[in-house]
Amino acid sequence: MGTDEQTQDDDANRRRAPRHSVNMEVDYAADSTFLYAYITDISSMGIFIRTDKPEPLGTTLSLRFTPPDEVDVPSESIELEGEVKWNTTKHADTGEPGMGIEFIVNDDETRERLLELVKAIAYLTGDDGDDSDDSDDSDGPSAAS
Repeated sequence: MGTDEQTQDDDANRRRAPRHSVNMEVDYAADSTFLYAYITDISSMGIFIRTDKPEPLGTTLSLRFTPPDEVDVPSESIELEGEVKWNTTKHADTGEPGMGIEFIVNDDETRERLLELVKAIAYLTGDDGDDSDDSDDSDGPSAAS
């Protein structure tokens, strides 16, 4: 991939909720391709997946990740879908290649588990732990349309 692909309003979309640095394993699938990578940051809206081969914009991924042991939340895997909103050969903050994924949440239980995980990670990383967004269009991960 010669240049970075991004949506026109990428900065606004990627920063609607506070991000928190993590190093979590993630399994993801696009069509019939199953891959393994690492999440390097997480918010209530989505994740950044570090990968040398990011998927194209608009690709829907099946995601599965398990909260790290040091986070005080239930250890069952979280499974949900996400959409590739941007990808890059060099992340602006870390210099790593990868893709920004916006969560597609279809049920309240998954939404609550994500919020609990993000708040626990925020607490551990020394952030204020308030991952809520005061704007009218967000009360956690986006619901499927």
